[in-house]
Amino acid sequence: MTPEELHTEFEEAVERINAHTEPFPADFLLRLYAYYKKATNDYGRPSSRKPIINAFKTNALFQVQDISEDEAKQEYIKLVNNYFLYRK
Repeated sequence: MTPEELHTEFEEAVERINAHTEPFPADFLLRLYAYYKKATNDYGRPSSRKPIINAFKTNALFQVQDISEDEAKQEYIKLVNNYFLYRK
């Protein structure tokens, strides 16, 4: 897959998540958050009003620190595809 194709597929996965109206499981959201931040090279600090949520987000980011942006895009796409394939 070319970098352009990967980026297009990633953007489509992001749109799919943003268009979904039902709530997502918290652990799924944290993984999406971490892969999205890594894939988009956005290293800003978590900005929740609740310190515990910031701690979970920081931990999620820490767990993906050693992967590349392209790997993060691939993982994000896999997460989204698996979620919509296997959800009930």
